[in-house]
Amino acid sequence: MAPSIAEISEKQEVSSITVPVKATTGSEETAPKVRRIIEEEGEGKTPASYPNYLPTWDHGEKYPPLEPFVHVEHGLDADPAFKDLLPEGSTIQKLTPTIGSEVHGVQLSKLSAAGKDQLALLVAQRKVVAFRDQDLADIPIEDALEFGGYFGRHHIHPTSGAPEGHPELHIVYRNGSDGEVEAYFAGRNSSVQWHSDVSYEQQPPGTTFLYILDSPEVGGDTAFVNQVEAYNRLSPALQERLHGLTALHSGFEQAEFSKSRGGVVRREPVSNEHPLVRTHPATGEKALYVNGGFTRSIVGLKKEESEALLAFLLNHISRGIDYQARVRWAPKTVVVWDNRVTAHSAIFDWTTGERRHLARITPQAERPYETPYKA
Repeated sequence: MAPSIAEISEKQEVSSITVPVKATTGSEETAPKVRRIIEEEGEGKTPASYPNYLPTWDHGEKYPPLEPFVHVEHGLDADPAFKDLLPEGSTIQKLTPTIGSEVHGVQLSKLSAAGKDQLALLVAQRKVVAFRDQDLADIPIEDALEFGGYFGRHHIHPTSGAPEGHPELHIVYRNGSDGEVEAYFAGRNSSVQWHSDVSYEQQPPGTTFLYILDSPEVGGDTAFVNQVEAYNRLSPALQERLHGLTALHSGFEQAEFSKSRGGVVRREPVSNEHPLVRTHPATGEKALYVNGGFTRSIVGLKKEESEALLAFLLNHISRGIDYQARVRWAPKTVVVWDNRVTAHSAIFDWTTGERRHLARITPQAERPYETPYKA
């Protein structure tokens, strides 16, 4: 059974952003296994609000390794006055002083190129922004992907479910089935799992979009942590020492977990080394770039040294409630975050049996880099 998904020059045109070509295996006689939630729930009978977004896991889908590409940072030259993003009549309110904002009166799918550039900058500055009353889930999936593709090459997740025919979408899905809560907490005390999406890639995602399809009336929020502020809270001596160090980020464990549950592995797993402190190209801010989901070790340190320093940094990030924000989902909400300077966690806290179903558009960004330490 496939796993349910609990939970980073001249401007390119969208048409120039390439997606790996799907290669299928098998024949009609030995067709690969395909699991479709729509079939399990009954086509025409499913209570899902957006059946076209229900996930499929196709064991015949295989993709080649990702190739490097030139990322265009759209927030770099954006107008900081945000006049094309936040017109008269719109409102923006901070969720906390250091991270998170909520916007009303803006329709993301209708933004001009200048508005999209300003969106990238605003999200880089505020780290996560919730946009209410959006139509992204209601327009054709192809149009939603065209919108998201402006911000970078679409990432195709190696193990998650996707709507059939649209592998670029990562589907977050829990159907609230009987026993799911008990099974989930049988071996853990908390659902909090801080991570930065697919940080094991050579070019992890940047400006990332997650939109709601179905959610519990109460519960199922998403928490975000500001990795820039986490870096700023460290002593200058430790900040300076972290510069020049890299960490290993691995996708092998995720692939093995999927295999162990009978799930798919659409691309062979990879690992990459990234700096512990990365610089954002639009803001120049420095952020810690480690996360509990995929960071395995600090390169060049002995095992005990690596484990001790990594444990300190991950604990520092996870307990920083004064630089975290919690976003509550509501119908027609799109949450946009910068995966380069945040980590996040889904919160599995509802026991009412309601469905939690979301779609993620995940444009890749530049390869993480660091700039020299400055006191």
